[in-house]
Amino acid sequence: MDYIEKKKEVETKLKDILSERRYMHTVGVVDTASEMAEIYGYDADKAKLAAVLHDLAKDYSSVAQLRKCKEAGIELSAVEEANTELIHAKLGAVLAKTEYGIDDDEICEAIKWHTTGKPDMKLLEKIIFVADYIEPGRDKAPNLDAIRKIARKDIDDAVYYIMRDTLYYLYMTQPYAVDEMTKKAFEYYKAIFKTKHDKEEI
Repeated sequence: MDYIEKKKEVETKLKDILSERRYMHTVGVVDTASEMAEIYGYDADKAKLAAVLHDLAKDYSSVAQLRKCKEAGIELSAVEEANTELIHAKLGAVLAKTEYGIDDDEICEAIKWHTTGKPDMKLLEKIIFVADYIEPGRDKAPNLDAIRKIARKDIDDAVYYIMRDTLYYLYMTQPYAVDEMTKKAFEYYKAIFKTKHDKEEI
């Protein structure tokens, strides 16, 4: 697959589908994913294609997302059905294949897991997961400046801190919206973190 040409094709479609705010976020994720790919020795063009696609299903209404998931045979947990903010990732992974002609499993998996994360993510999955959180347009999450610096030094540490802060926020504000996969992913990356550090740095 020619990742550069495919990205141009995808961008043309997404400009008509995504809101201006969502599209600007996507541009930020693309730029951040490209930078991180270069830092960690990954194909930057492939990372940019995954990044431009990561929120392709985000601006569908909740009703439309649920309907499309049902039509595509996507199994959803009770938490996902009750909190449709979570399901655009799984739906996006399927639509990337069926509507955008993406036959690269690594890209589709990176789209699928960019919201909840999962244990033992591959490098592209981690790049998109982290880039989505730290892109320049983000300004509300705690510890963002510190995590941005960490992300450019140790991507696993960045994943850990992002999951830690995300879970803390959700438990404090929306405990019903905590996804089981995020809990499992957090424990996985927490164990990695603990083997490297005596105590948390931030």
